[in-house]
Amino acid sequence: MRAVRLSVVTAAATAAALTAVTGCTEKSDAKGDAHGAVSVVAKDDSCEVSKKEFPAGHLELAVENKGSKVTEVYILFPDDRIVTERENIGPGTKAKITAEVKAGEYEIACKPGMKGDGIRQKVKVTGGTTAKRSPEMDAAVAAYRQYVQTQADETLPKVKVFTDAVRAGNIEAAKKAYADSRIGWERTEPVAESFGDIDPKVDVREDGLEAGQDPAKDWTGWHRLEKALWQDKKIGDREKQLADTLDKDLADWVKRVGKAEITPTSMANGAKELLDEVASGKVTGEEERYSHTDLVDFKANVEGAQKSFELLKPVASKNDPKLVAELDKQFAALNTLLDKYRADKTTYVFTPYDQVGKEQQKELSDGVNALGEPLSKLAAAVVK
Repeated sequence: MRAVRLSVVTAAATAAALTAVTGCTEKSDAKGDAHGAVSVVAKDDSCEVSKKEFPAGHLELAVENKGSKVTEVYILFPDDRIVTERENIGPGTKAKITAEVKAGEYEIACKPGMKGDGIRQKVKVTGGTTAKRSPEMDAAVAAYRQYVQTQADETLPKVKVFTDAVRAGNIEAAKKAYADSRIGWERTEPVAESFGDIDPKVDVREDGLEAGQDPAKDWTGWHRLEKALWQDKKIGDREKQLADTLDKDLADWVKRVGKAEITPTSMANGAKELLDEVASGKVTGEEERYSHTDLVDFKANVEGAQKSFELLKPVASKNDPKLVAELDKQFAALNTLLDKYRADKTTYVFTPYDQVGKEQQKELSDGVNALGEPLSKLAAAVVK
């Protein structure tokens, strides 16, 4: 679930930690455009873009948040699919975003407060030149596309075990199946989120609903059922209907995954987004606030990020071997840390997060930050 669904209080409380995770994010003190980059200045009421037209190929955005709110910046296709994004850019900080763009019309959007459709600027990419790709890059994209499709395909039967239990009114069976049903989604969430409309249907939390939405009518998906099972401790007709809806929405996701726009830079940026997901929801305990199965999601996010990294390693190793060595080290360290919270490494049975102490949560957060900083540089290393 993307960080846009953080409550305002949580967003403010975690802004400092998330600034550390973004890696390329730093205190804002520069003036003008970064060399060779399109400057984006995000404020609470505006989104200023230094250029409205630029050539196809690799695009770098130099983002500066001059507002008072945590913001997000997106490059969007005309139909609102996401080319790439960077979440959780704190007030007074900067971030760099690297993406591949083909000729066509796009929008750059800033989302102050990480809510709504954002403040948008139309931009145009010109020329027939596309970003150069080596055979290793093409192989990485093909392998990742297959990985994402496999994760989606394997999710549906696991979800059906969960939703069948809900439809049968079996609370304990539904609880048992809940976390397992989410693993494939969590591993590949940036691709799922790129479609724009699926994530709010299946993975939104109550405090992530948009203004004017009624939780009784408009809240759907995993977390609505999570609340019914663990907090309300009941399954009624509404919950059984929501189980049907979850099956339908995820089947739509599976059909659309094969059409996702995937590039080497989107893979690298997606890996970073997964670490941001951990920092903004799992480490804080916000994601699975009723079931406390946060560490299952945490592990799946790390696995998805590591898969992207491993596939891109042949390219990144040539361009920045020191970065690759650091990423190998930090992935290993974080996985070792996570293993402390499960007795059997072959399962996804982790310690409930409400049983993880504050010092241990801090240790997990530090591990995420240590990985997030070098991971934020992977996209740039891929296109050197």
